[in-house]
Amino acid sequence: MAHHSEISPYRIDIPQAALDDLRDRLGRTRWPDELPGVGWDLGVPLDYLKDLAGYWATTYDWRGQEKALNEFAQFTTVIDGQNVHFLHVRSPEPDALPLLITHGWPGSIAEFLDIIGPLADPAAHGGDPGDAFHVIAPSIPGFGFSGPTHETGWNTVRVARAWVELVRRLGYERYGAQGGDTGALVSPELGRIDPEHLVGIHVNNLLTFPSGQLDDLSDADQGRLKLMQRWQNEMAGYASIQSTRPQTLAYALTDSPVGQLAWIVEKFKEWTDPAAVLPEDAVDRDRLLTDVSIYWLTATAGSSARLYYEGARSWGQANEPSAVPTGVAVFPMDITIRSIAEAQHNIVHWTEFDRGGHFAAMEAPDLLIADIREFFRTLR
Repeated sequence: MAHHSEISPYRIDIPQAALDDLRDRLGRTRWPDELPGVGWDLGVPLDYLKDLAGYWATTYDWRGQEKALNEFAQFTTVIDGQNVHFLHVRSPEPDALPLLITHGWPGSIAEFLDIIGPLADPAAHGGDPGDAFHVIAPSIPGFGFSGPTHETGWNTVRVARAWVELVRRLGYERYGAQGGDTGALVSPELGRIDPEHLVGIHVNNLLTFPSGQLDDLSDADQGRLKLMQRWQNEMAGYASIQSTRPQTLAYALTDSPVGQLAWIVEKFKEWTDPAAVLPEDAVDRDRLLTDVSIYWLTATAGSSARLYYEGARSWGQANEPSAVPTGVAVFPMDITIRSIAEAQHNIVHWTEFDRGGHFAAMEAPDLLIADIREFFRTLR
């Protein structure tokens, strides 16, 4: 019997039959009608999705993307009864600081392909070797290669507890945390449960929930408040479904690749840099499809949505702030209001960017890398 804390090497190797099945299903899609002239107002337009699905079926090269992912050392281990898949990229610099990076929904480890190299080996990418990190990038339980969860209760607090155990198993005494979206919930949680080992928290796409009076907001914050209202009125439907009836949704997304594609690509349209007309103007088309493919090939649409169901009961509740120094990067489409953030986090670093968006590691990797390096410089 395997030792309970054993760490096993892992390589992504999707069976060819699964890729053939995907292509086959894409070719047999039953398409809906649509109204003329409505653009993206009702959701993903038919012509756009037909084109993207056709590209996925005929041109997109999963094997090439799989190879790119497999260039990073990967492992699995069982924590709290759950399979956890993670990338662990050791820096060539002996004094590198371990950095645990957490993705979000509808993201995956594929989000980080452009930032891992520069973070782990700055010297090879024109940076200062003193800024090096040992990068740990797990797949959240229920997502991708961490596979489905098998019991209720996997909320962001439990994910954070699993991350603390993961870092301990890897033998690291001091580490930093970074994350966006769900990762911006999990990373601050680490500051509450493991402050004696965590040196700093860097987040992007930090959610702040307004409560009470909001006085003296800057123009930028006023804009973010308006965006927050727009989110609640017309952009939060996906979260309502995932947090209330994830199982019902799972049948459609697990059976139809075009359904899974539409569900995710809508977010890449709505959340990326507003200057981008189409999702692939903001992120590389193949990289976007790699992210969608990970959800499809691991059949984790439903289990990833369950994180919303588990989290819904605590949404908007103020947490006790941790004392761990926190850096916040604010990109376009982030609804992060500084006065609220400062009441809930020990913010020592704040940067606002005018390009990029929700998927910062994919959209503006240069800006995100530079901000992570700058924040951790004083904490090493």
